[in-house]
Amino acid sequence: MEIFLQLVFSGIALGMIYAVIAFGYQLTFATSGTLNFGQGESLMLGALVGLSLVGTIHGGPYMSYLLMIPIVIAFGALQGVFVEWIGVRPAIKIKSEFGWIMSTIALAIIFKNVAENIWGKDDLTFPSPLSAAPFKVLGANVQPMQVAVIVGALAIMLAVELFNRKSIYGKAVVATANDRDAAGLMGINTGMVITFSYALSSATAAFAGVLVAPLTLTGATMGASLGLKAFAVAIIGGLTSGVGAIVGGLILGIAETTTGYYISTGYKEVPGLLLLLLVLAVKPSGLFGKAAIKKV
Repeated sequence: MEIFLQLVFSGIALGMIYAVIAFGYQLTFATSGTLNFGQGESLMLGALVGLSLVGTIHGGPYMSYLLMIPIVIAFGALQGVFVEWIGVRPAIKIKSEFGWIMSTIALAIIFKNVAENIWGKDDLTFPSPLSAAPFKVLGANVQPMQVAVIVGALAIMLAVELFNRKSIYGKAVVATANDRDAAGLMGINTGMVITFSYALSSATAAFAGVLVAPLTLTGATMGASLGLKAFAVAIIGGLTSGVGAIVGGLILGIAETTTGYYISTGYKEVPGLLLLLLVLAVKPSGLFGKAAIKKV
C-alpha cells in the first residue's frame, strides 16, 4: 500500500504538469479555435532558459529559482506572441483550416533545433530549489518538489481563471471565447485577444517547464512527449473545460506511474492512450466538454 501511495503521489505531480499544458491548449482553442502544437516546446524552452538563469542569479538555489520564474514567464509570453504572429494569424486571415496546424508544428521543430544548437543535445540536470530529502505522507515517501509542482500548477491555473473572471481584459477574453463575431461588434479587438491567449498559453507552459525540470532531466527533447500527452489530456477532459484538464491530467499521470511499476515501463503510455480512444469513441467532446452545435 505504501508503494501504491507513492506511485499515486508521483502520478499526481506528473498529471498536474499535463494539466497545465492542456490548460494552455484550452486558452487558445477557446478564443480562436486553433491550437499551438508547439506547446511542448514552450515548456522545453522555459525549462532551458530557467536553467541558464538559475546559474547566473545569485542568492542561493531557492532565491535564484524564485527570481527566475517571472523572467521565464515573460519569455514564454513573448514566444507565444511570436507563434501567433508568424504561424497562426496568417492562417486565420486566409481561413486556412490546416495552415495553423502545419505552421505551429514547423515552429516547434525550429524551436527544438535552436535549443539543440544553444544548449546541446545532451540532457542536463536542473538544480532543485528544495531539499531532496523526502517526507512521509501516510507511510509513502514524497519529495518536497512534488508538492511544489502540485501547488504551483494549481496556483497558475487559478490565477488565470481569476484574471478572466475579475479583470476587464479577462472579460474580453471570455467574451471572445463565447462569440468572437459578437465580441468584435461590441468593440473588442478580437485579434489582440487571440494574441494575448497565445501569450498566456505559452507563459503557462514555460512555467510548467521550470516546475517539472527539477524532477526530471532537462533537454531539447523533453517537450515533444509532454506536449503530446498533454494534448491527449485536453481531449480526454474536454477542450472547453478547465476541470477536465485537471481530471484528465490526474488520470493519465496516475495511470502512467502505476502501469510502469506494476506491469512494465514499456507499457506505461498504453492505458492513457486506450482511454483517449475510448473517450473519442463514446464522448468525442471529452469527459467534461460540451458538444458544439452549429446551424447549417
